[in-house]
Formats: sequence, C-alpha cells, structure tokens
Amino acid sequence: MPHGALSPGNGAVVTGAASGIGLAAAHRLARMGLHVVLCDKAGEALERAGRAVADAAGSKARVTAIAADVSRFEDMLALEDKAQAFLGAVSLLMNNAGISGSRAKPWADLDGWRALMEVNFWGVIHGVQAFVPAMLERGAPGLVINTGSKQGITLPPGNSPYNVSKAGVKAYTELLAHELRNVAGGAVSAHLLIPGFTYTGITGTNEKAAGAFTPDQVIDLMLAGLERGDFYILCPDHEVDRATDERRMEWAIGDVIENRPALSRWHPDYIEAFAAHMRR
Repeated sequence: MPHGALSPGNGAVVTGAASGIGLAAAHRLARMGLHVVLCDKAGEALERAGRAVADAAGSKARVTAIAADVSRFEDMLALEDKAQAFLGAVSLLMNNAGISGSRAKPWADLDGWRALMEVNFWGVIHGVQAFVPAMLERGAPGLVINTGSKQGITLPPGNSPYNVSKAGVKAYTELLAHELRNVAGGAVSAHLLIPGFTYTGITGTNEKAAGAFTPDQVIDLMLAGLERGDFYILCPDHEVDRATDERRMEWAIGDVIENRPALSRWHPDYIEAFAAHMRR
C-alpha cells in the first residue's frame, strides 16, 4: 500500500531540488497531488525549478521555492518555519542536497573535507533536527528520505571525502530509523535512498552517459521501495545490476569478517579472490 505520507494534499519538502534527483522528486510528488517546497541555494536555478514544477503540477498542487543553505542549521530552522506556513504541515522530508566537492587524500585539504561534510552529512542532520520534532508531534504518517550513495557502502578509492560523507548518512539514517520505529505510534519512518550511477549536476558532465540512470528512473525506484516499506532503496543502473551490487557489498563486509586488509577489493593480493567471488 502507498505510504500515508504520500497522500494528495500532504506537504513535502525536498532539498537539493534545483536539479537532478531532487528536482525529479519534486516534479513527481507535485504530480501526485502533494504540495511541495523546493529548497536549494539561492539563485536562478532554484527559481527556474520552482516555476517548472508549479507549471507542470497545475491545479493539482501548490508549489514554492525557498532558498536555504543546508549546512547552516539556522537556515534549516527558518526553512521549517516557512514550509509550515506554506504547507500547513510537513508529511515528507527528503534530505537530498549534496555536492561532489574535494577529492582530497585523507591527510590533505582540511577545508575541502569540512565544506563537503557540512553539506552532505551535516545537511542531513540539520534537516532531521529542524523538521522531525514537529512531524512526530503531529502523530500523522510521515516520511524522512535521506539520499545516500553506494560509495558510502563500498568506499571505492579516489573520492574519500564524498565516500565518508555518504557512509555517515548511511549510519545516521539507520540509527534514525531505529529510533523512529521505537517512538510510540511509529507514524514517522526513515528510509535510505541509494542511487547508482545517475546523470545529475553532481556528475560534472553535460551529456548523459549510456550507463547512467536518469533522475526519474531513480524516483520510480524510490516510490516503489516506499510502497514496499523498504528501508534500503538500492538502485541499479544500466551498467551494474542489483546482483552485482550485492556481491560487491558482501565482499566489503567480508573484509571485517575475514580480517582482510581494508578495501581488499582493490588490494593486489586479492584481485583473483575478488574476481572468483564475483563469478561464484
């Protein structure tokens, strides 16, 4: 059954909504009849996205765009106030804002590390802290959807700051889900969206690669996962199917169980063993 928070007339807030997955989510929710607040950094991109979603929704939904910096908790508190005034109540919060940022080594570019973590990780915490108390107080069905990444699970080398930020989102959302389901009534649930290779502004390219999913395809999978009640909404793409993702994730946790070197998938001594694992 569709989650009660997705009922027409309910209110939704989507961060990182000026483009990519966030914009696709805003479009879909508005077409479903939810009233939507799009949030992103101030600028023409956000204003243009707000107009596009409002035009596409027509009379089905009320839509507005509100600028906020998710890395600033005071901005998120102000967003919550404005969203409540516009929507009446917030039933769905999608903490989706993210940046690619620094690709520094673990010992370099402290400022780059901090800037990326403040958006990708602290932005999620700020959203939860600003919105969830009122969502719980209402006692009505509510959804918190945090956008993670497969890179936060398998940690492929070469993009340490991003990987760490998304690993933090995964752990935080798991703990959030546990705490929410132990609240009397259990009306608000948390879910982790785990996109695969998706063509968004964060990819840094102007053309969609053949292997990439579109943001709309990710939202299709997100809504299907929410309907099933999934916590982990793991998305494939045109290059990697779910079975391959599962085998890679099994190997990653196997590093701990088997006491292998960290990230042994990329260790020269384990190349053959990993290949055999994937074939098995």
